[in-house]
Amino acid sequence: MSYSVGQVAGFAGVTVRTLHHYDGIGLLVPSERSHAGHRRYSDADLDRLQQILFYRELGFPLEEVAALLDDPDADPREHLRRQHELLTARIEKLQKMAAAVEHAMEASKMGINLTPEEKFEVFGDKDPEQYAEEAEQRWGGTEAYAESQRRAARYTKEDWKRIQAEVNDWGERYTALVAEGESPTGERAMDMAEEHRGHIGTWYFECPYEMHRSLGEMYVADERFKAYYDSMREGLAEHLKEAILANAARHTS
Repeated sequence: MSYSVGQVAGFAGVTVRTLHHYDGIGLLVPSERSHAGHRRYSDADLDRLQQILFYRELGFPLEEVAALLDDPDADPREHLRRQHELLTARIEKLQKMAAAVEHAMEASKMGINLTPEEKFEVFGDKDPEQYAEEAEQRWGGTEAYAESQRRAARYTKEDWKRIQAEVNDWGERYTALVAEGESPTGERAMDMAEEHRGHIGTWYFECPYEMHRSLGEMYVADERFKAYYDSMREGLAEHLKEAILANAARHTS
């Protein structure tokens, strides 16, 4: 069985001109010629072309490809093993690059002018845009969401570090408060709920008590938010919700 140059070009996704070039430099010389002198490629030729294209995709120059393929001591299976290793390494590298680009896209979408490295430095293993798309779907048409986008677009790396430091400090103090058995309707818990509301108002958007109530309910109803707060201490999400409701009641009743 043999194939014309046009058929091989179609199989391999290369141009006829490329195949002519490979023939001209001796990299892939077709095994047969038709009576009219046209190139005819055998199955063995196709196997060699596959090897050539593997190495070319990996960035090997044609001269090096020829040397590898024409090595009389080379085992065809060794070629495949080598290519598998090289491709695996390249896939890992590309996956890391894709992840970096994805984070950069998310940062741009949120208006955060940080590199992926800076974002990781600031936020550690937490991704501040993890729920960005859902947040836009839920609140994208609201003034609060628009305001948070405007503010975030102006923040620097140092601003984000300060925000995260405040979050961490508040979390440590609230966890300690819950551990001490403070009631969510106690003064200390309500004061910290007010501090929580103030943080949102300072850095993201105005958060009136009715909105804060809704957020508190969401911290328990949404399993992901619940898991986040409960990761600080079991039951903290429910405790915070009750503190938010009690604090709102004392300021609006």
